[in-house]
Amino acid sequence: MLSTTGKPRVQTIQEINYATAATPFGRVLLAANEVAVCAISVGDSDAELLADVQAEFPAARLVKSADVQLKRWLNETVAWVRDGIKPRIPLDLHGTDFQLRVWRALQTIPRGVTKSYSDIARQIGSPRAVRAVANACGSNRIALLVPCHRVVRRGGGLGGYRGGVEHKRAMLAAERRQV
Repeated sequence: MLSTTGKPRVQTIQEINYATAATPFGRVLLAANEVAVCAISVGDSDAELLADVQAEFPAARLVKSADVQLKRWLNETVAWVRDGIKPRIPLDLHGTDFQLRVWRALQTIPRGVTKSYSDIARQIGSPRAVRAVANACGSNRIALLVPCHRVVRRGGGLGGYRGGVEHKRAMLAAERRQV
């Protein structure tokens, strides 16, 4: 599979550097490989977030880093949700063609706005693929910058969220306050 950076996904052991921060919407972990940001997770604890990233990249060696670039990307990511300041961060997304179409569609949802899974399915030209859209949202490794938290059930219910529905609620509330 290809990443959005155009480089083939490497299946060898790699080093992934990460940094964490406390935010108004939960703990955030940002991880980057030698190419770009490869994971952003939201949750309750650093241990939980680290376990999630390790499960996504089982062959990787995760290294906590004080790298200035990594910290800047983390701060820009948090500022995006909290203050609406759009970051310019390289993303290393990997997925099927369908998942990549869904993730690109998620990135078009404006801050403070939600869309339903069926809205996204129609937007990508697969109106009957509502469950597949939900699965693509659930497999999104780059939370916040690929804003799957902006996707809700057709009736407006929050539905699920990989990092927990309470974090999804807090992120949506933070975005709505800034719109």
